[in-house]
Amino acid sequence: MGNTLKEMQDVQGAMQCYTRAIQINPAFADAHSNLASIHKDSGNVQEAIQSYRMALKLKPDFPDAFCNLAHCLQIVCDWTDYDERMQKLVDIVSDQLKKNRLPSVHPHHSMLYPLTAEQRKGIASRHATLCQEKIVILRRGAYTHPTQLASPGGRLRIGYVSSDFGNHPTSHLMQSIPGMHDRSKVEVFCYALSADDSTTFRAKITKEAEHFVDLSRIPCNGKAADRINADGIHILVNMNGYTKGARNELFALKPAPIQVMWLGYPGTSGASYMDYIITDSTTSPIEHAQHYSEKLAYMPHTFFIGDHWQMFPHMVERAIIPPTSDAAAVDLKDNVSIINATNLKPLVSIAETVEDLKHTIKQDGKGDSLEVITPILKLPTTIAVTEMINNNQPAADIGDGVLVHNGLTTNQTHTKAATGEEVLQNPVVTTRKQYGLPENAVVFCNFNQLYKIDPVILTIWCNILKRVPNAVLWLLRFPAVGEANVIQFCVKKGIDASRIVFSPVAPKEEHVRRGQLADVCLDTPLCNGHTTGVDVLWAGTPMVTLPLESLASRVASSQLKCLGMPELIATSYEDYENIAVKLGTESEYLKAVRAKVWILKTESMLFNVRTYAQNLEKLFSRMWNLYVNRRPLDHLLDTFSRAGTS
Repeated sequence: MGNTLKEMQDVQGAMQCYTRAIQINPAFADAHSNLASIHKDSGNVQEAIQSYRMALKLKPDFPDAFCNLAHCLQIVCDWTDYDERMQKLVDIVSDQLKKNRLPSVHPHHSMLYPLTAEQRKGIASRHATLCQEKIVILRRGAYTHPTQLASPGGRLRIGYVSSDFGNHPTSHLMQSIPGMHDRSKVEVFCYALSADDSTTFRAKITKEAEHFVDLSRIPCNGKAADRINADGIHILVNMNGYTKGARNELFALKPAPIQVMWLGYPGTSGASYMDYIITDSTTSPIEHAQHYSEKLAYMPHTFFIGDHWQMFPHMVERAIIPPTSDAAAVDLKDNVSIINATNLKPLVSIAETVEDLKHTIKQDGKGDSLEVITPILKLPTTIAVTEMINNNQPAADIGDGVLVHNGLTTNQTHTKAATGEEVLQNPVVTTRKQYGLPENAVVFCNFNQLYKIDPVILTIWCNILKRVPNAVLWLLRFPAVGEANVIQFCVKKGIDASRIVFSPVAPKEEHVRRGQLADVCLDTPLCNGHTTGVDVLWAGTPMVTLPLESLASRVASSQLKCLGMPELIATSYEDYENIAVKLGTESEYLKAVRAKVWILKTESMLFNVRTYAQNLEKLFSRMWNLYVNRRPLDHLLDTFSRAGTS
């Protein structure tokens, strides 16, 4: 009964059933494990750990409980007996794959462990097979697919399927894509797998897609697939993979002739019913083709995209508030006290003086140089701003009725701007003091969830802190229960606890904007910052990364290459450490790199959604042409153009 209620999303009902089962039989290991999964899904990781441990105490040979416990411990950075735990997990998965059983490691977690690419693909494949087994009971025959467009010169019908059309990182990345498609070439259908969350993100996609269908109202996968097929979709796009809310059974039913993986899931589907994965030559080099069940379909530049131009245009401009009236421009850092606004003119007009902080950078292979100019505003009063920050007030009048707003309180004064649903119109102040960051320190940051950190990279980060004595490491309480474990690890490596600064998770706009305060982002090689990667780059903060083997470990490299910053991509852990140390110890080099990122972010294809949509259309057209000409599926590696919109 508990499992049925859980599948029906009745969390409280399922928890009551499992708790009652344990009361009746305290030695019922499966009930403890099931209760743990409810705690885990509800974010109660500590309770989940306790319940999984009890299940294993009662039933030591319990692969599901062991692997789920391993994931919970990864979430909170508890690395006690880490090597032994990883070896046992690998042995469990290897044995299950050999016996053709459903592995106890979920596909979305597989990139966190020292598994081979073949094992990760095998895990995905078993889950894909499970989807096929589930649809057998529907007793459906094969669908008839369109073999040509509705009319000569007609439009391709593209169907995007996602549970994340709403306030979710996936929508933060691609919400403008449906509206920027060329309606003379494609007819866009968006199929939502989740109910309306009443956000502007959902409303925007609903409005700008030519057709928006809420499949959450059609819970039967057979009927939902019927609807997709009846719409005559030519290319159906899977944006979930094995993430929460997925309905891969729809794709297993094959309602469209071409089915494609894109953006929302960092790995292969392992499914025979998925034809292509949209990627790029950096994220998925052709030498790694065997890691995928799909054919590789390359986008030019990068497969990743960020909608930051539309969501956060106020971060294209910034001004510096000097700490004292006699501070010289040459002594100022550009990321201690910042004002962002869509229009800085009202602030400039009331400033007593305006100086310019200038950084000149040379363009690689070009004779011209570019100059980044950041205005330094000596305001009529800084007392009002200081009091606003110290007293956590929402705004301060700095003269002539001009208000600046506290960057920590936007969620109280303008909720939709805080979530990124609307553009923040008011000038907003962001300072290191607000987050307890030393003003004169080199601030290294990482804003990923803590599960992406492993002992290897945290050791490297500690080495960096030792070699950059005036540096701190800025992390998120994501989750909060992991903070103590991270600090304890660093202290054992010889780092003073005061040099590890934690902040709470913030609303989307603040999360992106406060990234400006860091000097350098240190990426997690195990599983990169994907959305957080483009977030920090839009903040103008350089990111150091190291590509490994998996797709999830190579996304940041793709972003940096697209941005034009390949020098920040390391070739080894030693190289990673040295790049970070150079940035932390050579101030002029750091200034030059930061200036380069600030300029390139507004010029790069990484944030050019319109060009990205055009390139997607070209890629979809190539897929369709192969299909209608009855040519066999093959990798689409020729990226047709790397020159903007051509």
